[in-house]
Amino acid sequence: MRTNTVLIRVIFIGILAGAGYVLDPFGAGHAAQPANSPFGLPTQVVSAAVALLIAVAIIIFEIRIQKASLKTLIGAAIGSILGIIGGVLIGFLISYQEAGAVSPATKAFLTLALAFIMAYVGLMVGATKGDYLELSALGGIFSDKATRRDVKILDTSVIIDGRIADVAETGFLSGTIVVPQFILRELQQVADSPDSSKRQRGRRGLDMLNRLQGNPTLDIQVVDTDFPAVKEVDLKLLELSKSLDGVVVTNDFNLNKVAQLHGIQVLNINELANSLKPVVLPGEAMRVFILKEGKEYNQGVAYLDDGTMVVVDNARRMIGKNADIAVTSVLQTTAGKMIFGRLWEEAENGEQRAAGAGGQRRPFQREQRSSTGAHAPVRSAEQEQ
Repeated sequence: MRTNTVLIRVIFIGILAGAGYVLDPFGAGHAAQPANSPFGLPTQVVSAAVALLIAVAIIIFEIRIQKASLKTLIGAAIGSILGIIGGVLIGFLISYQEAGAVSPATKAFLTLALAFIMAYVGLMVGATKGDYLELSALGGIFSDKATRRDVKILDTSVIIDGRIADVAETGFLSGTIVVPQFILRELQQVADSPDSSKRQRGRRGLDMLNRLQGNPTLDIQVVDTDFPAVKEVDLKLLELSKSLDGVVVTNDFNLNKVAQLHGIQVLNINELANSLKPVVLPGEAMRVFILKEGKEYNQGVAYLDDGTMVVVDNARRMIGKNADIAVTSVLQTTAGKMIFGRLWEEAENGEQRAAGAGGQRRPFQREQRSSTGAHAPVRSAEQEQ
């Protein structure tokens, strides 16, 4: 897309310069002999050079105007039109002056000068005051898409984490993804760190950025906006978010809290991962792999695929083996979710003893959830025999 834009601009400049050379507006193009300019060059060359400068000026103006919001453009257009109308009215008053008072040349100059001055003043004032326009009252055709642009600014932590690439590829991360230049510098410093672990994390972050840029469905932009007066990278990120009216995407807990104090919206990948964890209710069954011994006596510890810790009572003897457990409780902490349970045989025997004592208790669900979240039937003791 960027290559096509550059090609179109080059063609435009070439056409305008060629038209200036052929038409030769500054010389006698209709004469038999080409005329020379005061600089000693043919007027055709001078006309082509002037046309080239005009084309470059138009391209620069086009690049600058693309960064302006729709409100600014509408305000500038309305202001310039009103300015031109005011200049023309004043020019009419000048033209009605008596012939002896003002010469015709002076009248023509004043009229033209007033038109340009009023148009310029109206353009600048209208562009400055354009933000006060309420475009919604003008109809949907004047909807300001720039003010509703969806901008998400990536932090170093979320780039190094790597899950942002998977989330973006699924289509859940829409809009323009902005990577500030100061974040790239910090990532480069991490990649060049003498510490091998930091260096590996930095290189992983650079690989994730290359992966994001290689996705044609994503709009990735690297901005050079910086805030020299601000030293901390996190504060630079917040300032950039304010200027772009964007959302900060991070895994940094402290940055999340500071951004909330500044009234800046934050997307935390860790919170997203916690919200997507499978819901486990007390009484459900699941099969886990007992990995190590717990802190309490005779406890075993397992982990689900999403990293959730599962603490199983009386499961020390099952270390290194798969075990069917019944969930007894679920605890939500600031660090994440913890699941407590006991071996299925013990839970089932406890239910049978309670029922034998005269209690009418609900049996555990005859359904098992594996560590991947899938359900599978659990064989009863009679079926195993």
